[in-house]
Order: sequence, then structure tokens, then C-alpha cells
Amino acid sequence: MSFVTRRKALPALGGGAPKSHGLKPTLSWPHLVALGVGAIVGTGIYTLIGVGAERAGPAVMLAFVIAGIVCVCAALAYAELATMIPESGSAYTYSYTTLGEGAAWMVGWSLILEYTVVCSAVAVGWAGYFSGMMEGIGMGLPAVLTSAPSQGGIVNLPAVVIVAAVAGLLVAGTRESASINAALVVVKIAALIAFVAIALPHFNPANLKPFMPYGFSHGIGAEMGVMAAAAIIFFAFYGFDAVATAAEETRNPGRDLTIGIIGSMVACVAIYIAVAVAALGAMPFTDFMKSPEPLSHIARTVGSDLWATLIAGAAVVALPTVILAFMFGQSRIFFVMARDGLLPRGLAHVSERSGGPVRVTAGTAVLMAIIAGFIPLGDLAALANAGTLVAFASVGLCLMVLRRREPGRPRVFRAPVWWLVGPVAILGCVYLFFSLPASTQINFVIWNVIGVAVYLLYSRRSSLLNG
Repeated sequence: MSFVTRRKALPALGGGAPKSHGLKPTLSWPHLVALGVGAIVGTGIYTLIGVGAERAGPAVMLAFVIAGIVCVCAALAYAELATMIPESGSAYTYSYTTLGEGAAWMVGWSLILEYTVVCSAVAVGWAGYFSGMMEGIGMGLPAVLTSAPSQGGIVNLPAVVIVAAVAGLLVAGTRESASINAALVVVKIAALIAFVAIALPHFNPANLKPFMPYGFSHGIGAEMGVMAAAAIIFFAFYGFDAVATAAEETRNPGRDLTIGIIGSMVACVAIYIAVAVAALGAMPFTDFMKSPEPLSHIARTVGSDLWATLIAGAAVVALPTVILAFMFGQSRIFFVMARDGLLPRGLAHVSERSGGPVRVTAGTAVLMAIIAGFIPLGDLAALANAGTLVAFASVGLCLMVLRRREPGRPRVFRAPVWWLVGPVAILGCVYLFFSLPASTQINFVIWNVIGVAVYLLYSRRSSLLNG
């Protein structure tokens, strides 16, 4: 068997790892739902609704629907595979057992990009709300310390600080960080419900006209239109894959992973639709699309300064849950790839005190902080989406391959109409990928060329399957 197509055997998953390389099962389904909602509801709805509206106008609501359909199909595939293969690594692990080491490496390499850039993007979104809140109480920070160099600043210092703070929380321990995350998720959801209650009474149908001012799609690499917005808004939906990375740390994977993945997606779709309708109906999109804190801006404009400050405050308190969830997932991807020998095995060390991969968490936090400090939000979200789309498409393909290859294997959760769910996930992700800005596609290709070189020069030789 070629080194590119060699696969890990399904029955062997989860076994054979030294105790020092195993993760402690400390999480149950409430932790996983909170982890999923914490990852999904964040910068996408708090901040990127303005970026999406700039590309599609009021039809950004349609962009939410399109991105949501693709993500729901991917979530169903994730739920089936996560309960069949309850090991950390998410799409990387599923690809390793189904498609082979070469595909697994490319998916893992894409996930490294996704999780790293997502954490940085959310940190930048958080910094926008933090700066707005500080200005609201008369303690605004200098612009040069809250903007990237391309925006006229020196460094986005608040973004750097929040990455460091969340990394410290994760180093403290998995269960401790998950419990704090659950409490902060409640704050975040309450703020969004409050926003809907404030904005919806000001709904004006005239604000939705023209509904689709920039058309539906302008082809590959276009930056305007509904599909261009959907390719960015996609950022607002993913996060449930972070639940799958917690498989080894889940007490009852068969039940808890299903509830965690499906439950978090259902809750978030309902929240997003309500917030998008309220925001776009309360104000012309041209009035908030450039704001770094669009929801607070809308609340402030319709006459509620107090609630605008409270919403910004809730975002400041609760958006770090997204960073926490993705930093958690990032460290687990690194951990599993190192345990498989595709990355240096020293990265697979687990702290006896916290039960988590402390070295990886600290190392990736430094990289995330650097990116957050110097790159604007829009560029980060687009690049993060490229990696995610590859991962989601691979999970849809794995679902279809395993249904054909091993139809009789027990499945705790079975994705309904898998023959439709799989293709929609794959084709939807491909369509959204080619709807990303051309510059993002080029940067993603460069990243993967580097990945191929790393695999050929190091990973294929050091792989455990090579011995």
C-alpha cells in the first residue's frame, strides 16, 4: 500500500496509545452543547453580519440560509462519524481511517490553518467590541493600539491580550475551562435575545429594499453578491466540529457527541435567523456594515445607549468562549497528529495535572496572538473558511465511503438520507470555496503547497504507520 493511501484500521482506534499520550474523559453532553454553542455563536453574528451585509445587502439573510444548509449537512455527517470513531482529531482522524494518510495530512494541515486563524479572527472581533465599550465609558484606547498596520495602527493589543488570557484558562484544565465556558455562553445568548427584543420593534420593511442589490453570484473569486457573502458568513456557523475534537474526553461518546453536535447546530440556526431579521429590519445595512460592533451600533442608533453598552459588554465577556472552543480544538488536532507521528511526537505530551496538551496550547497561542495583532478581521475570516470548507467536504466524503465500504458496522447515530447529506456537504463546500475572494484561494493554495513539502520531507517517514 502506498504511503499516501495507508489507513488506520477502524477497530484499532483509541487503543495502543501510552497512558501519557491519552486524554482524560471528563466531559458530558451539557459541556459539549455549551462548547458547540460557544464556538458557533460569536464573531460571525456579533461582527461579521456587517461584513456580509456589505457584500449582499439585505440578502445576507439568504446567505445565512445557504451557509446554514451546508453546515447542517456537514453536522449530520460529523455526528455519525464522531460516534463511530470516538477519538480526538475530528475530520483529520475520520480521513485517516477512511481515505488514507495523504488525505488525512491535507485535511489536518487545513484544520491547523482553520483553528489558528479562527481564534485570531475572533480575537480581532472581540477587540472591536472591547474598544467600543471602553469608548462608551470614556476610557477609549489609542487607535494605533487597536488596529492592524494595514488599518493605520501599530498592533491590535486587546486582541493579543485576550488570546493570552484564554490560553491560560485552557492550560488550567479541560473541565475547568468547559465549566466557565458554559456560564459565559448563557451571557452571550442572553445578549442576543436582548438585541432582538430591542431592534425588532423598529422593524421597517423599507430597509430590506432592494433586497438583493449586488446580485446572487458574480463567478469565481468575486467579492460581491449573495454567494460571496455566504462564503464569509459560513464563518458564523462552524464550530460544531470543535465538539468532535473532544471525543476522547467525553464520558459517553455515543450519546453525548450526538447531542452536542446536533443540539448546538439547531440552537444556533434559530438564534441567527432571529438576529439577522431584527438587525436588517431596524436599520439600512449601509449604516452599520462598516461598524466593528454592528449590533451595539444598531442598538445605540435606535435609542438605547444603555443596552448598546450592555450588549458590547456581553460580547466582551462572552466572545472569548469562541476562542476557547477553537483553541481547544486546535490543540487536540496538533496532539493527535503528533501522536500519529506526522508532527514531532514531543507535542503529544499530556500534563498529568490538567489532563490536556499544555505544550501545544501554549505554542499555538503565541502564533494566534501574532496573527490577531497584525491582520484585519475580513482577511482572517475568509482564510479560515478555506480550511474549514476542505475539512467539511472531506467529512461528507468519509460518510459516503464508509456507508458503502462498511454498511453493517454499528452506528450509534445514523445521518438521515446520507446519499443526499454527503453530496450536499461536498458540493456546497466546493461552491462556497470558489465564492471566496481570489486572493484567499491563492493564499490557501500556497499554504497547501507548503503542507505537501512538509509531508514529503518529514511526516511520511516519521508516521507510526511507516514502522
